[in-house]
Parts: sequence; structure tokens; C-alpha cells
Amino acid sequence: MRLPFTRRAAAGETSPGVHPQPLWSYRPQSDREAGDAVVSNLLLHWFPSKVYKPSLAWNYSAWLGTISGALFFLLVLSGLPLMFLYVPSVERAYQSVKDIEYVVTFGWWIRAVHRIGAHLMVVAVVLHLARVFFTGAYKNGVGQGQQREWNWVIGVVMLLLTLFLSFTGYLLPWDQLAFWAVTVGTNIASAVPGIGPRIRELLIGGRAIEQATLIRFYVLHIIVLPGALGGLFAYHMWRIRKDGGLARADAAALAPDAKDTGPVPTKTYTLLGVARGTSPAVTARSPEAPDQTVNAVPDLTRRALIVILGTFALVSILASAIPSPLEEPANALITPNPAKAPWYFLWLQEIVTDTTIRLGSLTINGAFLGGVILPGLLVGLLTVWPWLDKSAVSTAGLWFPRSRRRQNLLFILAMLFILAFTFVGMFMRGPYWNLYWPWETWPGIPGRI
Repeated sequence: MRLPFTRRAAAGETSPGVHPQPLWSYRPQSDREAGDAVVSNLLLHWFPSKVYKPSLAWNYSAWLGTISGALFFLLVLSGLPLMFLYVPSVERAYQSVKDIEYVVTFGWWIRAVHRIGAHLMVVAVVLHLARVFFTGAYKNGVGQGQQREWNWVIGVVMLLLTLFLSFTGYLLPWDQLAFWAVTVGTNIASAVPGIGPRIRELLIGGRAIEQATLIRFYVLHIIVLPGALGGLFAYHMWRIRKDGGLARADAAALAPDAKDTGPVPTKTYTLLGVARGTSPAVTARSPEAPDQTVNAVPDLTRRALIVILGTFALVSILASAIPSPLEEPANALITPNPAKAPWYFLWLQEIVTDTTIRLGSLTINGAFLGGVILPGLLVGLLTVWPWLDKSAVSTAGLWFPRSRRRQNLLFILAMLFILAFTFVGMFMRGPYWNLYWPWETWPGIPGRI
């Protein structure tokens, strides 16, 4: 006589498919348990059951997307205590940051983690976008219903949100560095003909950077931009899953040595609709041979955990070694010389300077040309590039294929251009925005000690 299920479980007897271990989904003992883990575990549910093995290679994606996601999570985690300790008021903001830095236990470390994590996230997202471009991973492959080009557009929007998320946080310390960096950045926006001043007023909440600006940037930084970025990140990951994973798998499916695979004996197939003929067959051209795929749990999850923990450890070490700057309180009457934008916008500030041309009484507005037109063209071109790229589908997921040599070279030149102008703005611009070699000593400024 068979016992009821509850009595059998109490007696120590288990039925097929029942997993008594509390952590079985993270340590599956069979292919069956690995597949069940993806369905049963909320945290693992966004992973596929099987993963194409070469997609996990470190030298393909460098796991830059995972690093970007880990940094975003770390910023949210470190931002929570800072949010409770910070006071978004022009009278108390600077003092609250000073208390975090010097009074709160480990406050200096939390602030450094948040600051360094924000800078590294900008770098990681840019490198991730570059990796996708160089491998042509925005091109659709053999899967049905793929929309990788739209996922690329989502990635470009996420890059812009990352920049603005860092930019809004730049003002919150309310010191001289933050105040004048935001002043320079918002002045570039005012160069748009006609609507420029209104755009700047919308950004700062008035005509001057004051209480309305601080509270506006604070709300954008802790609610609006993180919420939008988190929502797009979730959709981005879901879209990758719907598109069949990384483009590396599509490249393998289109390779000459890929073989048609018949129905798997252990699976059940149903015919949806009407099939012509008397003996329909289930075939697919796929790289998902048993020797080319691995279980997502634990092979993919283990590597993802290593990357996440490694990212946290690196940021923690850097935060312990690199202190966060805190200059004098913000003062609209004392202008630093030179006043520079945040480092990720320095290339725009440099272009604005170089495109401002004076011909007698005629002045060509460099802020409009270099601060609006050129970056607008770059972002627009980057957004529509998947539809301009006419290279073969077989190049998707491959590093630097010959047929994409010209566009990859163009992208490299654009990145070198931005890096060069960033270097000049950061290390070679001195008082009155004059050029100096990095090893030169800046001259004294009249009227200043």
C-alpha cells in the first residue's frame, strides 16, 4: 500500500522531481535538476536552460554587460545609506557630505565606493557598447523574431542615462568642483538656438544653480534615472533571452560546419497548425549539439558570480586607496580657473573651445557646433547604425571580420578622437583654458593666493 505524499515525505521517502535540499537549484546534481532550477528559482528564471559554450568565453564578451549590471547594483546598494544621510539643501548639503566623509563610521568608504563605482560604470558601459559594435552583435541571425537592432538602440539609451545619472550625482556634494562642473555642463545645453536657454532653465529649475537645481538633480539621481535605467536593463536582458542569447551562437549556426539536427528522442514535439505531406520531420540548423552546450546552472551562474564578486572586490580596494575629493563649499561668486566639466564631458568642452572661431567682429558659436551638432550627429549615427550596416549576417558575433573592417576602423577613430580630446581637456588645459604640457607648472593667477 502506497502512503500519501505528505506521509511518505515525513517518512523520508521522496518522489521523482522532488528536491529536499534547500539549495538544490544552485547545486544541481543532474541535467534534470539543472533544467528545473531555471523554472523553479525566481533569481535564476531569466537564464535559459542551456547555454552555447563559446558564449561563456572570457575573450568574447569580457563579461562587460555583467560588470555594468554589477556596478549598477552596487551603486544602488551604496546609495541607500547615502540617501538617508544626505540633506538636499543648499544650506546643509555640503555639511552633510562632510559628516559622511569624516564623522559617520565608514562613511568615507561608502562614499568612495559610490563615486568610483559611478566612474567605472561609465567606462564599462562604453566598453560594452564598443564590444557589441566590433562583434556586430546588433545584427539578427538565424533565430525567429530576433530584434537585436532595437536592443542596440536600448543600449544607446542606457548609455545616455548612465551619463546623466553620473552627471546629476556630480552636483550633490555642493562644493566648488561640483558646482562649476555642472555650470559648465549646463551652459553647453543653452547653446541650442532658440530653445537653448529654456532647456537650461528646465535642467536647473531656473536661471541660476541654486536650491531648485539641487532638489531637481537629487530627485532625478535617486528616483527617475535609476528607475528608468533599471527598467531598461530588465527589458534589455529579456530581449537578449528572446533573441537566443549572444550573437556568438548565431555565428556558429551559420558556420559551414554546422549540421542539421533532428528531433531529440527525449523531447515531445507537437504540430501547431497544418503540416503538408504525410511524414513531417523536425529539423533545425543549430550549434546546440551536446558537446557545444552546457547547463546555465551552474556553468553560467558560477561565472557570473565570479564576475560580480570580482567587481565588488575591485571597487572596494580602489575605494580604500583613492579618497573622494571634497573642495570648499560652492560659491557662485568665485570661479575656479580653469572651470572644467565632468571628465566624461571634457571632450565636449574641448570641442566647444576648438570650434569657437572669431573672424573680426564675427564669432562662430562653438558651443552650438561642438556641444550640440557634433555630439547629436554622433549619437544619431550610432543609434541608426544597425540599419546602415549591410555586412553579411554571418559576421554577427565575430571579432573584426574582414567585411566590417572599414566601419570598425571608423568606430576606433571616433573613440580615439574622443579619448584624445578628453586627455587634452583633463591634463593639458590650465588657467584661462590655455594649453600646457602635463609636466609644466601652471603660472600664478593674478589676484589669487
